[in-house]
Amino acid sequence: MDVVINGDPHSFTGPLTVHDLLSRLDLDPRKIAVERNLEIVPRSTYAEMLVEEGDLLEIVHFIGGGAPEAPALVSTDNGGQADGTLVVGGHRLSSRLIVGTGKYRDFEETATAIEASGADMVTVAVRRVNIIDPNAPMLMDYVDPKKYTYLPNTAGCFTAQDAVRTLRLAREAGGWSLVKLEVLGEEKTLYPNMVETLEAAEALIADGFQVMVYCSDDPIMAKRLEELGCVAIMPLAAPIGSGLGIQNPVNIRLIIEQSSVPVIVDAGVGTASDAAIAMELGCDGVLMNTAIAHAKDPVTMACAMKAAVEAGRLAYLAGRMGKKLYADPSSPLAGLI
Repeated sequence: MDVVINGDPHSFTGPLTVHDLLSRLDLDPRKIAVERNLEIVPRSTYAEMLVEEGDLLEIVHFIGGGAPEAPALVSTDNGGQADGTLVVGGHRLSSRLIVGTGKYRDFEETATAIEASGADMVTVAVRRVNIIDPNAPMLMDYVDPKKYTYLPNTAGCFTAQDAVRTLRLAREAGGWSLVKLEVLGEEKTLYPNMVETLEAAEALIADGFQVMVYCSDDPIMAKRLEELGCVAIMPLAAPIGSGLGIQNPVNIRLIIEQSSVPVIVDAGVGTASDAAIAMELGCDGVLMNTAIAHAKDPVTMACAMKAAVEAGRLAYLAGRMGKKLYADPSSPLAGLI
């Protein structure tokens, strides 16, 4: 019996079920998801679902994608609760820093940097399992999904159809309905294709997903996504992986002012001051990957980003002084000698 698995032809002696197939490939059913002829195979049916001649199978899993605690604070903004924590789609997060899991030297560094960042939500990408080496280490072996909230994303998707398909597989693999949607326009800038993003968001929300959405810094588009039912708006600060920092603070501020769901800056942060600026603008959180993973010392940079997000948040809540054109002495002039 000839089938195609993850794009490559394979031959087996039949009959066999999906469960039998995974056993022959030495794959752990708990860590993967299976698609057969563009239809997701529920894990509960692996033992009954027969693999047939000519089947097209996709087997995917998750890969790396994408100091003292601050005092409890009272917040009345969109993403805050009375204890100062961030709540997105019903998930209560102790940290306002969300980090990606890609681009690190190895899984050990990934795990150490995430720990240092203090983040409790991490983005993960969905990719094909390595059939040739099924025993190769997996992200789940180092970043425990019981300790961290996994946020499956659609990194690398350029159409609404591919994004929806990817996240349905992610839900089957891990059971998560809270997801990050990004549909890219082209490879040079990785700027979001907002037409495809709107289409994908509508389909995913109708399918029961809670969608956190990467988008342009256009307030009109951001509001439309919120009206569709997205649980978080994630405008880019600058192109993904550029490290340029916030390029359009005016539009980010407008998006914050009009939104009743959390606004999380996503993409373009390069260093700690960029993260602090985002938080000082009033963002509810910051998502980053490259800024930490490509630092000369990722673990130390992760610590810096944690401190920057906390400091920026405190500064926003404190309310900065007004800017003035001229000097204003700190000490009173009356009684001068």
